[in-house]
Amino acid sequence: MNFDSKNIFTLSNMLSMLRLLLAVPIWFLIKENSVHQVNIDAFIVCVIASMTDVLDGYIARKRNEITEFGKIIDPLADKIAVGAVVIKLYLINLIPSYYLSIVVARDLLIFIGGIYTTRKIGKVLPSNILGKITVINIGVIILLILLNLNNNLAFNLLYVSSILLMFVSLVGYSIRANEFISRKKNEAI
Repeated sequence: MNFDSKNIFTLSNMLSMLRLLLAVPIWFLIKENSVHQVNIDAFIVCVIASMTDVLDGYIARKRNEITEFGKIIDPLADKIAVGAVVIKLYLINLIPSYYLSIVVARDLLIFIGGIYTTRKIGKVLPSNILGKITVINIGVIILLILLNLNNNLAFNLLYVSSILLMFVSLVGYSIRANEFISRKKNEAI
């Protein structure tokens, strides 16, 4: 893999790194509120972080800046930012422990599986649409919680769908990684 400065310091990778760094202020901005308050500052920074996620992929494709480093930093930034927010929401009793466990377990399994797959095939698998949809869904859940809009039918449907998507995306990632590993083995034969 080529990790020279030209492939690291692209605009799209800088946006991913910004999202990674935004996890710190988001952590400190999320406060334990009464039932009728919102975390508007944390909400705004989360929206900015979400915008970097949309922009980094668009810019990478538009400017032909898709790099191996970008394939690593983009999903890693997603996992760290989402993980930090979910942990903080759990610590202030805004999400249950099972939701935290599912998010963290999924991300750890995908991270470990990604390392294994990269070692086997010699390149990083890019994010796929199912993973992006899952992260968007979790992001919407987080934003609704920050706005204190988590006590209605729409939220409950999104919440359940986020749990289902986490499991489906994990299975999908496993199948996809296995296919790439099998192809690599067949090329060697």
